[in-house]
Amino acid sequence: MANLKEIRNRISSVSSTMQITSAMKMVSAAKLKKAQDAITAMRPYSTKLTELLQSLSATLDEDSGSKYSVQREVKNVLIVAITSNRGLAGAFNSNIIKEVHRLTGTTYANQEVSYLAIGKKANDAFKKTNKVIANKSDLYDDLTFDNVAEIAEMLMDKFTSGEYDKIEIVYNHFKNAATQLVITEQFLPIKPVEGDVVSNTDYIFEPSKEEIVEALIPKALKTQLYKGIRDSFASEHGARMTAMHKATDNATELRDQLKLTYNKARQAAITNEILEIVGGAEALNN
Repeated sequence: MANLKEIRNRISSVSSTMQITSAMKMVSAAKLKKAQDAITAMRPYSTKLTELLQSLSATLDEDSGSKYSVQREVKNVLIVAITSNRGLAGAFNSNIIKEVHRLTGTTYANQEVSYLAIGKKANDAFKKTNKVIANKSDLYDDLTFDNVAEIAEMLMDKFTSGEYDKIEIVYNHFKNAATQLVITEQFLPIKPVEGDVVSNTDYIFEPSKEEIVEALIPKALKTQLYKGIRDSFASEHGARMTAMHKATDNATELRDQLKLTYNKARQAAITNEILEIVGGAEALNN
C-alpha cells in the first residue's frame, strides 16, 4: 500500500503542475495578443522610416555624412542583449545568450566586447564577466517609446564620443507564436546604403536634405531599438505560451500514465488480498 500512496502523491503533484502551466499558458496568450498587435502596427512605420532615410542619404555627398555613420577601426564593441526578466519560455533566453557568446568568441574575438543587458536573464548571464555596462531590466515595468529613447540616446552618445566603435543589437524576432528568430542588427554606425536607393521623384526639400537627414537619424535609431525590444516582448509571450502548452500536454500524458499504473497496482493488491482470503479459507476447511 505504500507504493499506492506514493503513486497517489505523484498524481496529485502532476495535476497541480498541470493546473499551473495551463494558467500560465492562458495568461501568456492574453498578453501575446496585445504585444503582437503593437509590433504588427509598428513594423510598417519603422520600415518606411528606414526607406526614407536611405533614399535621402543616398543622394547626399560623402562629405555630408552624419556623425552616426562614421566608420572607425573596430576596437571596442558593445552588444545590446535583449532577453526577458523571467524564464519558463523554452529556449527564448538561452538562444540570445548563445548568440552573444558566439559573436564574442568568433566575430569579435580580437575586439574588446562589453554588454548592455535589457532583461534580467541577460544580466545574470553576463554579469560574471564584469563587462556589463548597464542593466535595464526595469524597462519592462513601463515599456514606452520615451523610456527606450533614453537608452538609445545613451548608446548614440557612447558611439559619437568614441567609447565604442560598433554597437550591435541581439534579439528575438517575432514570426508567430511558435517561431522566434534570433536577429543580430547593427545599430551603430549606420550601415551604408547597399545598391542604388535613389528616388525618381523630384522633391523640393525645406529645410535642406542634410538637415532633414540629421533630424531623421536619431528618430530612426530610437525607433529601431524600440522595434527590437517590442519584437522581443511579443516573442517572449509567444515562446512562453508554446512552452506552457507543451508542458501541459506532457503533464497530462504523465498523469494518465500514473493513473494507469495506480489502477494496475491497486488491482494487483486487491487480487493478492482475495488470494490470501481464499487460501486462508481453504486452510481452515482442511
